[in-house]
Amino acid sequence: MLIRRAEEKDIPKVIELLNQVLELHAVIRPDIFISGTTKYTEAELIAIFKDNAKPVYVAVDEEDMVRGYVFCVIREPVASNNMVPHRNIFIDDLCVDNEVQGQKVGQRLFEFVKEEAKKMNCYEVILNVWEGNDNAVKFYRKMGMKTRATLMEIIL
Repeated sequence: MLIRRAEEKDIPKVIELLNQVLELHAVIRPDIFISGTTKYTEAELIAIFKDNAKPVYVAVDEEDMVRGYVFCVIREPVASNNMVPHRNIFIDDLCVDNEVQGQKVGQRLFEFVKEEAKKMNCYEVILNVWEGNDNAVKFYRKMGMKTRATLMEIIL
């Protein structure tokens, strides 16, 4: 398994994986997510793949088939009176193809992002997980992540 930056040729498989993620979220929160859609269009992916502040990495097999991805956003320090400014990498989305789950693809992607973050002098890797996505929470805890804050809601 090789991990590399996403390229335009990867878009069809990335869209397929985006759909897998969307459908998982649509089951958890059908009041928010629209089944049958994806987070990004092909045109948006082309732009994102070129944006160095939003690197997207893909895990590919021996045939160069995408088996997983991780969308990242590099967040620069923000001046604040009460918080220490620091650079971080935000994992916007991480997906492993259903066909290869359990084969450590997600672990490799996550570890790759950690190493890239270190090279970029980032203080931390952060992400959000939707309540009800228990497998993701379990995976990220296994990767050493801890809850930093809780986003709460009340539906009106």
